[in-house]
Amino acid sequence: MSTTTLQTPPADQATRSAEPPRPARERGRRSLLGSLVSHGILTVASLVALFPIAWLVFLSLGPGQDDYLHPGRIWDTMTFDNYSFVLQHTNFFAWMKSSLIVSLGTTVIGVMVAATTGYAVSRMRFPGYKKFMWVLLVTQMFPIAVLIVPMYQILSDLQLIDNYFGLILVYCSTAVPYSAWLLKGYFDTIPFEIDEAGRVDGLSPFGTFFRLILPLAKPGLAVAAFYNFITAFGEVAFASTFMLDDSKYTFAVGLQSFVSEHDAQRNLMAATAVLVAIPVSAFFYLVQKNLVTGLTAGGTKG
Repeated sequence: MSTTTLQTPPADQATRSAEPPRPARERGRRSLLGSLVSHGILTVASLVALFPIAWLVFLSLGPGQDDYLHPGRIWDTMTFDNYSFVLQHTNFFAWMKSSLIVSLGTTVIGVMVAATTGYAVSRMRFPGYKKFMWVLLVTQMFPIAVLIVPMYQILSDLQLIDNYFGLILVYCSTAVPYSAWLLKGYFDTIPFEIDEAGRVDGLSPFGTFFRLILPLAKPGLAVAAFYNFITAFGEVAFASTFMLDDSKYTFAVGLQSFVSEHDAQRNLMAATAVLVAIPVSAFFYLVQKNLVTGLTAGGTKG
């Protein structure tokens, strides 16, 4: 006859087993410490990003051209005279007109050419289409110093030196290849069935592209437009070489007029730089809704 010995669990083990299970942390939720650390890092990063802008605005309020060497003096002598001088006694508005003509022209022509190129490579399989895209990528490898001389010769033969359209063509030659790659990746994310539905409805290839594909590609077009605009708005080397008349200078070239061999009016340069940022900020505000979507979606396929 066998006997069975019952073992009772220790009191502390029984108490632990009787405790209700702790609720699992919801997925995606962070602990308090993790939230504080992440918010602290983001705050520091924001301050680092905003400091140069705040410093530029602060220097633009100093009346003296050497106030940047002694920024503490600016607190007692702040003035808006620098902005008044720039607006009334320089070619600021002529620079603005030139910058907007060149930048908007580059944006419109560049996005139009890049969109048709990216769509053709994304949808059509013609002989050498892969090599064509690689050729567009190779064009980005050449530095500006190598391109200035042959471009100057070409524009001179076409009588486009000191001409807005010539500078727009130059900027498009550098902005279109990257924009075509960007938009090609975005068009790849649009289902091909939409093109087939357009053909079934009787649309031509151009009608399908303009009426169906482009409205769906607004985020990608916004990114390409912003890139083209910034490329043309802030470029210096081509603008200073191909534009000879000071009334046709862009903002980036006009800023150089405040620096000479023996003098540098940094207070006026800072005030002009603050004013220059206004058109760029306005353009960014117009495309910001589609900017993040276009950047993320356009990079998912190549």
